[in-house]
Amino acid sequence: MKKYNVAIMGATGAVGQEFLNLIEERKFPFAELRLLASSRSAGKKIAFMGKEYTVEETREDSFEGIDIALFAGGGASKTFAPAAVKAGAVAIDNSSTFRMDKDVPLVVPEVNPEALKEHKGIIANPNCSTIIMVMALKPLRNLALIKRVVVSTYQAVSGGGKEAMAELEEQVEAIVAKKPVKAEILPGASLKKHYQIAFNLIPQIDIFKENLYTKEEMKMIDETRKILSEPDLRVTATTVRVPVYRSHAESVNIEFAEAVSVEAARKAIAAFPGAALNDDPDEQAYPMPLFTSGKDDVEVGRIRLDESVEHGLNLWVCGDQIRKGAALNALQIAEYMIEHEMIG
Repeated sequence: MKKYNVAIMGATGAVGQEFLNLIEERKFPFAELRLLASSRSAGKKIAFMGKEYTVEETREDSFEGIDIALFAGGGASKTFAPAAVKAGAVAIDNSSTFRMDKDVPLVVPEVNPEALKEHKGIIANPNCSTIIMVMALKPLRNLALIKRVVVSTYQAVSGGGKEAMAELEEQVEAIVAKKPVKAEILPGASLKKHYQIAFNLIPQIDIFKENLYTKEEMKMIDETRKILSEPDLRVTATTVRVPVYRSHAESVNIEFAEAVSVEAARKAIAAFPGAALNDDPDEQAYPMPLFTSGKDDVEVGRIRLDESVEHGLNLWVCGDQIRKGAALNALQIAEYMIEHEMIG
């Protein structure tokens, strides 16, 4: 099997570390591995598959000789993804920078792999919440036209970075010890106000837009339309941060153009690659972050008719946002492109 030179930009962060885990788990065919990060992390040593790698500062010439550049996310993608393409690499980007660019495919391999044929060097990885939702929407859309989607998310603090995870732990410890609680990170470190997340929910992820939706909510709306190639699909979202370490959950309400039975929905989801049916009310079986963390599949359960509309279903969806919601989806894009001889 041919092997490829791979660069990971953002190698020291959560998604970068997950890239490494998955490359080893999935036996990804790499020859050279180049670990890149900001100047702050340059020089760090990372042990991987019996070899020690030194993290290099990312520069515009960091991608010479690289076939596949995996970007873990962040504003640096705007500068360095084009630099990677210029050097001859395919850039697969986890940031939001290129997602809505009309010339950049936005891809979930199980859902719209055909979009990869249109790539011009950069492929965008969708937002984690969007990926998790469309993994449930696609098998049902194969059964009937979707008219409207209403989604409410319950997003883990790891989506806010290592600092948010640490703050949750510190707040829980402070509350148990009956000490003052400090809040300095959520809903966003750069925002003017911060709230306790321990034993609380925060109905704000990212900044508010002029239409009073948050940026995270608009990502779900706009990206879902692009991935499904339905620019007029009616989608509305409410995104909420919850005191869970890892794995996002979503309540999804779907209105169809025609009837879709619960049994048909269950069969379609069970048969869909990357989705797993976990739906047995008699046994209290349903998806939960506790059990989907660290897993590749997006689980779907609590499937039931929405009796308030003519053709509606309610679903409960849960998936690991660092794996399928980020690193795994990006690596699967690379795997698909290798399999279909789309990378030289």
